[in-house]
Amino acid sequence: MEGWLNSIINIITAAAGKIILALIVWFVGGVLIKTFLNALQKNRMFEKIEDTVKRFTLSFVKGGLYVILVIAVIGILGVPMASVITVLASAGVAVGLALQGALSNLAGGIMLMLFKPFRAGDFVEASGATGVVQEITLFYTTFLSLDNKRIMVPNGNLMNANIVDYSSEELRRVDLTYTCAKSEKPSRIQEILRAAIDTQEKILKAPEPFARLSGGDNEAMEFTVRVWCKNDDYWDVYFDLNQKIVEAFAENGVAQPARRLVVDK
Repeated sequence: MEGWLNSIINIITAAAGKIILALIVWFVGGVLIKTFLNALQKNRMFEKIEDTVKRFTLSFVKGGLYVILVIAVIGILGVPMASVITVLASAGVAVGLALQGALSNLAGGIMLMLFKPFRAGDFVEASGATGVVQEITLFYTTFLSLDNKRIMVPNGNLMNANIVDYSSEELRRVDLTYTCAKSEKPSRIQEILRAAIDTQEKILKAPEPFARLSGGDNEAMEFTVRVWCKNDDYWDVYFDLNQKIVEAFAENGVAQPARRLVVDK
């Protein structure tokens, strides 16, 4: 009886020692991970990295370090590593099949970080979403639409979609189209358009503004206006020039094409 009790005590003592050591390793490991991440954030070279890439890298490193810590704790508890690896492999296959979409988004997030088709703060149109990029995480990219709606797009979708980045270039071109009656003289309309363009200070002189007759039909002529401006001035130029040309047409009595109403009998 005494030998049996001693055996139980020894087993409990050994198990308690492993559990206590595992808890100590978990606590110390957690502190070391937080210390390492804080030091990494304060590193001068790391501070120069774009905020989106920085957050992504920190999340990835944090996850990897905690995986290593969990494996170390399991080893201290005496669980055979061969069994752990087998279980993890089996679970990995099952989870991989169940989370194909999530893994696709994870891979998409990594590709976005590597190739950088856009950055945080860019005005982007992609995968049915249009807005300013707020954040790129492991699985989702967050957009803020012009009417202040938050849109979260899976990274996997973004990597398989056409992406239009309106903020990538320093200059942008404003394209506008106007119509007038066929009776108007094209050269007169061009002069009115040129005069309206000259009043806008934010329009660049080079590349040279364009205002020409570009099409029409039996009742109307169509004129195309193309001007260049700095990217940040795009919407100011778009609305100001549009209003100025409409007002100039009214002031100069530019005739508009007649509209025909066809009635089926």
